Amino acid sequence: MPILIACCILTSAYVLLMIVYRIGWLKQPAFTADKAAPPGTFISVIIPARNEAANIEACIRSVLSQDYPAQLVEVIVVDDHSEDGTATLAKAAGDRVQVVSLREYLENGEPTHSYKKKALTAGITASRGSLIVTTDADCIAPPHWLARIASLYERTGATMIIGPVKFTASTKLVGLFQSLDFTTMQGITAAAHRLRLGSMANGANLAFSREAFEAVQGYSGIDHLASGDDYLLLHKMQQRFPERIQYLKSREAIIETAPQPDWASFLQQRIRWASKSGKYSDYRLTAILMLVYLFNVAILAVTVACFWLPELWPILAGILMIKIAAELVFLLPVAGFFNNRRELWLFPLLQPLHILYIVLAGFLGLLGGYRWKGRAVR
Repeated sequence: MPILIACCILTSAYVLLMIVYRIGWLKQPAFTADKAAPPGTFISVIIPARNEAANIEACIRSVLSQDYPAQLVEVIVVDDHSEDGTATLAKAAGDRVQVVSLREYLENGEPTHSYKKKALTAGITASRGSLIVTTDADCIAPPHWLARIASLYERTGATMIIGPVKFTASTKLVGLFQSLDFTTMQGITAAAHRLRLGSMANGANLAFSREAFEAVQGYSGIDHLASGDDYLLLHKMQQRFPERIQYLKSREAIIETAPQPDWASFLQQRIRWASKSGKYSDYRLTAILMLVYLFNVAILAVTVACFWLPELWPILAGILMIKIAAELVFLLPVAGFFNNRRELWLFPLLQPLHILYIVLAGFLGLLGGYRWKGRAVR
């Protein structure tokens, strides 16, 4: 059957990809800071926020509690039309926090689909730092976060630094599923960077020099797209400064953020992420994403065929076992870094759900429509 031949070819390619990713993860060196060197970089932390009253205070506290000299840090919260008192809570955090209103920044009625990019631009415009660090309002930063970013920046002269992110521990199935999926994505981010197999980043933990941001004209050229403040800016940086992007592999720099509270919001988030596919010219990443997508589509197709051809069930089981084994070979060291190996026992059990989600999110992402932060986006 043609579908079985295709599935065997895709399975072999997928196993090879997981082995390559494991090699890339292990080859990415852990960063050790020179703690004797005094920091000298002025950092602007930009936090875009929309309806984050439940999270903004904890986020700001974690940033203000950094072991980095207070005189070298400014914190700018950009309120994106919040309706729940986010701005009031941010202002109450004290004089070290500047609150910028996106509504006032867009006071001329300028239409936009990319609110987050506009919020980041507003914050950067109001900032003074030579190094811009972005995170999200629902994130918690560890105490050494800024110190490790600054140390890598000062040591390497990087134009952009990609930092690690993990989900906070959860006892709910939806949270555990997201944690495993996100750990995989984070491992791929580091491995792909090391092996030059495509560039990935997450705006919850991203740093870049003001000079480089201005050199690539910020979000100009990508500001018509609702999503992609991280990926698409990274690709602009990659094109202009191909040798000056760094990945910060340090446990002391892991940003924590909460998973989505339910399956519906999780799917909307992943559709939003998938909608960035095809909006950049990184053909290596596009080819890999296509391989992963087609592999999962093939598994789903074989599953459906099994109901008419029962003799295919053993073949399907074999493909799934190979898939699980290959992914675990890659995931074990990554989960060790993020300290969530205890979640891996669920990994085989969640395979059917993971395959369905990959196929569905990928398809809906191509259509481009989703809801996020109370807004309908296309």
